[in-house]
Amino acid sequence: MTRTVASGAEFEVSPPTARTLWVLPAIWVALVAAVFALRGEALLQPDPSRTVPAWLVMMFAIALAVVGPLVLLRYRRIRIRGRQLWVRAGGLFTQKVPLEMLDLEHARIVDLDEHTDLKPSVRLWGMGLPGFRAGHYLLRNRARAFCLLTRNERVVVLPRRDGRYVLLSPERPQDLLARLHEAAGAQR
Repeated sequence: MTRTVASGAEFEVSPPTARTLWVLPAIWVALVAAVFALRGEALLQPDPSRTVPAWLVMMFAIALAVVGPLVLLRYRRIRIRGRQLWVRAGGLFTQKVPLEMLDLEHARIVDLDEHTDLKPSVRLWGMGLPGFRAGHYLLRNRARAFCLLTRNERVVVLPRRDGRYVLLSPERPQDLLARLHEAAGAQR
């Protein structure tokens, strides 16, 4: 859905798949099982000098390691604001691209399973889970890209004039492209 906000247009990002959302709890269960399997280790043995048991600290750390990414998955936003495309991915990664930096003539909607040269391969600075990629990546064609991907189908590929890319998974990719063309045309 496209929303018009006071400062521009905001586009819904496709939700992560159920597989993505189940990976983190599965990891948590595996880590909890590992803690219980290691309960005989010296680190986990009760020590009267410690006010907080080591196993409790470990359980808290495990919970934080799982809940943290789940919370970050909720912070996804694509917005055209003034003369810029704003992408917020995973709460930690933000990209602001002036519209004149985008080569909108070559922008398109692709399936990354068919166009494998545009698929992210190496994470440079970002977050990755099965079915979710956010941040800066190196693509298979060796170009750099800022990604906010929740699926491989209907991905908006926005080439930048400096040779980099912006890859996005909006709920309605055609609406995003149309609004980008409209905003870029209004600037001229």
